[in-house]
Amino acid sequence: MRRTDGILKLLGLCLLAGVLVAGLLFPVVGGAGLLSNQASATVENTSTELANEAPPLVTTITDRDGRPIATLYNQYRIPTGPDEISDAMKWAIISVEDRRFYEHNGVDWKGTVRAAISNTSGGQTQGASTLTQQYVKNYLINVVYWNDNDPKHRIGRQKAQEQSIARKLKEARIAINLESKMTKEEILTGYLNVVEFSRRIFGVGAAAKAYFNTTAKELDPAQAALLAGMVNNPAALDPWNHPEAAKKRRNLVLDMMVRNRKLSKEDAERYKKQGLGVVPGGPKKPPANCVGAGATDGFFCQYVEDYLVNELGMDRDELYSGGYTIRTTLDRKANKAAAKATEEQVPKENDDVVLTLSLVKPGKKRHEVIALAANRDYGGDKERNETFLALPAGVYNMQGAGSSYKIFTAAAALEKGVVGILDRVPAPGHYTSKVFGGGNPRCGQRPDGVVPYCVQNYAGTPGGNPTLQQALANSPNTTFVILEERTGMKPIVDMAYRLGMRKTMSSNMQGKKPDPSSNDPLVSEDLRKHFGPSENSPGKGSFTLGPAPLSGLELANVGATIISDGRWCPPTPILEVRDRNGKPVKLKEPKCEQVISKDLAHALADALSKDHVSGTAAGAARKAGWDRPMIGKTGTAQNHTASTFVGATPFYAGAAMIFQPDGNAQPLCVGGSMGAYRCGSGNMFGGVIPAQTWFNAMKPIHEGLPKKSVPKAPEKYLHAN
Repeated sequence: MRRTDGILKLLGLCLLAGVLVAGLLFPVVGGAGLLSNQASATVENTSTELANEAPPLVTTITDRDGRPIATLYNQYRIPTGPDEISDAMKWAIISVEDRRFYEHNGVDWKGTVRAAISNTSGGQTQGASTLTQQYVKNYLINVVYWNDNDPKHRIGRQKAQEQSIARKLKEARIAINLESKMTKEEILTGYLNVVEFSRRIFGVGAAAKAYFNTTAKELDPAQAALLAGMVNNPAALDPWNHPEAAKKRRNLVLDMMVRNRKLSKEDAERYKKQGLGVVPGGPKKPPANCVGAGATDGFFCQYVEDYLVNELGMDRDELYSGGYTIRTTLDRKANKAAAKATEEQVPKENDDVVLTLSLVKPGKKRHEVIALAANRDYGGDKERNETFLALPAGVYNMQGAGSSYKIFTAAAALEKGVVGILDRVPAPGHYTSKVFGGGNPRCGQRPDGVVPYCVQNYAGTPGGNPTLQQALANSPNTTFVILEERTGMKPIVDMAYRLGMRKTMSSNMQGKKPDPSSNDPLVSEDLRKHFGPSENSPGKGSFTLGPAPLSGLELANVGATIISDGRWCPPTPILEVRDRNGKPVKLKEPKCEQVISKDLAHALADALSKDHVSGTAAGAARKAGWDRPMIGKTGTAQNHTASTFVGATPFYAGAAMIFQPDGNAQPLCVGGSMGAYRCGSGNMFGGVIPAQTWFNAMKPIHEGLPKKSVPKAPEKYLHAN
C-alpha cells in the first residue's frame, strides 16, 4: 500500500470517528436546541420502552378445568429469565456477535469505526453492531413494529432496518442510554428473548423447545452454537431447509467459542462431528390459532375468539400477542357427547348438510356455553370436509328454523293476554290470512288487489281446536298465523329479540350485517324490520314459521332464557381472563336482563312441556329412553330444506339444527349411509334427526343429576281474560 493511501485512510478514520462522536453528542448537527431536545427525548423514551415493555407473547385458551386447548400467537415465544438460559447459549451468542460485550458501554468504538471505514471505502460490508445495539434493532422490529397489518408498523420497521448513518447514530445513542438503565445480564437476556430464529419462532426459550424439544437451560454447546449462528440470517440458516449451511455456521460459532476461551478445542471438534440434532420434520411448535384446539373443540375456540373480538371489542392483534390465559366455559365431556351425537346422525363425510348442536347452561346471572359441535371437523382441509366457519354459533343456517319460531308467537300472545295455555285455539287444515299479504297466486286475491298470505298444515297434523299447549306440541301452522293476526307482528318480532335471537334479528335475510345503501330489502333490512310492521304493511305472517337465517347458539339461549325464569344473559364462553402477569382482566360483557316476567316464563315453559311426551319430538325421546321433564319445540323449514329442535331442562339448554351450508334450498330426506340427503320431495322434520341428536347428547350429560320438574303456569296464564 502506498504511503499516501495510508495517510488518507488514517485521516478518514479520524474524520469518521469525529462524525460518529459528534452525532452521538449532537443528534441534529447545526439544529436548534429544541430539535436536539426532541431527539434526546426520543432516545430516552425508546430506552425506557426497551427496559420496561414486554414483547408479544402466546395467549393460552383452556377448558373450564384449566386444561389448555389452544394457543393464539403471532410470535411463538416462551419468556425466559437469565437463570433459565444455559451458559453455553450466552457465550455462544457473545462469541459470534459481540466478543467485547462485557467491556464496552453499548457501542464498540473500535469495531464501529473499522466497519464504517470498510463500508464507506467500498470494502466488504461490515456490521460491527454490539449485542446492545442489536437488542435495540430487534426490539424495534419484533416488538415495537411487529404488526405487518399496521401501516405505521410497516413504516417503522423499514426505518429500523434502513442502511443509513442516521439510523446507526440513533441506534448507538439508544444503546449507550440503555446500558445506564439495564445491567449486562438484563440486556443479554432481553436480546435472547426478542431475537427471531425463523418460522415465527422468537426468543431462545421457544427456539430450544421448537428445535430440540428442550429448555433454554438445558442447551448444550452444539445446540447453542446452532441457534446463535442462526440470528445472522434465520431464513438462510434454517436447519431443515438448509442443513449444510446451518452446520457450517454452527461449526464457525464453536470455533469462535474456542477463540473466546469459552470452549476447549477438543470439545469443539467433538461437537462438530455431531449431526444438527433438531427434531425431525420441522420445528416443534403449537398451532398459532384455533386449529390447535382440534377437530372437535375448534368450534368452541373459534367462538371464544369471535366473542372477545366481535362482541367485547378486544383488538385481535392484542388477543394474539398479549400473553393472556383465557379460562373458558368449555365442558369437554359435554362437547364430546355433543360431537358424538351429531356424527352418529350425519357422518362427517356428508358434505351436503351440516348438523350442529349448541349447549348452554341456564342461570340468573350467567348463561355459560358448554358445548359447540358439528358433524364437521374444525380445520382448513376442504378435501377432508373441514371448515373454519363457526357453524354452531354463527348465522349460517340460511334455510331457517321452521316452527321453532312459534315459541315467540306463543310468548307474545300470552304476554298480551290474547290466549292462555289451556285456551282452545283454531287449527284448520288450510287458512288464508285476512291481515297478511305476500302469498302466492294460489291464495287468490283480495278486493284491494293484495295477494293474501295462505298457509296449510303438514299432512297428519291434528286439527280441531287444541289448547295452546297441545298446539305447541303438535305444531299446526294455521294456529300460529291466526295468533299472529290477533297479537300483531311487532310484539312477536320483538319477542324473538328479547328472548335471545339478538345477533340473528340484527342480521339481514342473507345472514349478514344489513347494508343500508342497497335497494334490496333482503340486503338492507335487518330481520326485525323485514318481518315487522311498517307504515304500509302489518308485517309478514311467515315469521312464525321461521323462514329466516339464524344462529343455533342463540336458539339454544332462548331455551336457557325461558328456563331461567325469563332472564336473558349473553351466551358467554368465558370464565376468566388473566393477563401476562396473572392479574385478572375485567371484561365488559352485556348485563343480564329480565326480558319477560317470571310468571310469563313459567307459563311459556309449561306450554312447551309436552312436545317430548305427546308431540312431534315424542318418537325421538322414546328412542333415546328420555324420561326427564323438559321443554321443547321442533321446527321444519319450508319444503323440508332444514329442521331444528330446541329444548331445555333446569340444568341445560340446547338447540340442534340440520341445514345446507352452501345455501341450497333443496328438500332433504332422511336415510341412507349419509343419514340425510338432498331429494325431490323431502321428509326431514325437526322431530327426527335434530331431536334425536339433542336427546342422544343430553342423556349422558344429565347422568347423575336429579329429575327436576319444569315450572308450572300461574293461574292467570291458564286462560286469557
